[in-house]
Amino acid sequence: MTEYRRILLEGAPVQVVRDGENLIAGDGRVVAIADAIHLPPVEPTKIICVHLNYDSRTQEFMTKLPPAPTYFHKPITALNSHNGAVVRPNGCKWLNYEGEIVIVIGKTCRNISPDEAGEYIAGYTIGNDYGLHDFRDTDAGSMLRVKGADTLAPIGPGLVTDWDFHNKRIRTIVNGVVKQDSTTAEMEWDMHYLVADIARTITLVPGDILFSGTPAFSRTVYPGDVVTVEVEGLGSLTNVIVEGPTPIRTDVGAQPTESEEVISTAKGGDWEFRGIRTPSKDLYPSTVEEKK
Repeated sequence: MTEYRRILLEGAPVQVVRDGENLIAGDGRVVAIADAIHLPPVEPTKIICVHLNYDSRTQEFMTKLPPAPTYFHKPITALNSHNGAVVRPNGCKWLNYEGEIVIVIGKTCRNISPDEAGEYIAGYTIGNDYGLHDFRDTDAGSMLRVKGADTLAPIGPGLVTDWDFHNKRIRTIVNGVVKQDSTTAEMEWDMHYLVADIARTITLVPGDILFSGTPAFSRTVYPGDVVTVEVEGLGSLTNVIVEGPTPIRTDVGAQPTESEEVISTAKGGDWEFRGIRTPSKDLYPSTVEEKK
């Protein structure tokens, strides 16, 4: 396996290769990882994410998976990097982490089978699919403003080639405490399936990325929190939560809310009515029978 990273080196973006605790540029310059200013390891034209994929998350929400994956889109301006600050806008409070493995496309891809998909994957990186659930009542379920705010798609630290995604451990750690802990064996649809599914109708080009889903226990984080996603064989992606000093404008657009849908999603399995009834709005079929 080879790990490629992109860093800011003496004012310019440079691709480097990891060698132990050092990063080596093509011209021979060497930078210690601890001293490097990281950039996202790739420059995608698309950021595509699957809604539900891990069994533990499905069970936590007491719901059922659809027959095939469903997806949403993050704008390119949401892209962020290892050690980058994740901004919770002033006026919002329900910012949740979602540790994920990210597929990176290596060559133009359209209308392929799952068996062929591996040939079109450059490698894998780590992602954290942050969401501002304050806006969950807007955008007719597309989650544009839930998932699309600036800085909410950190990826990195590097792109790892020839990585076998089977049975790999993924953990999310907040302030030193493990919050999510699972393996890719929990995934209903694997990496090759996801690529082939999207490529049926959407052309994927080199650098495009697909977030592959998160396990149970996505929870709210707050300014000052340090969030790390660890994936076996891919390393660790770390970000710090900060608060944006400028408040969300109140003179235009949908405003942050604290509806039952917002709170139940942000709290996950900790929602006090989980197992008793379903939220007022529910995007997926529930396994809960309403208790009279």
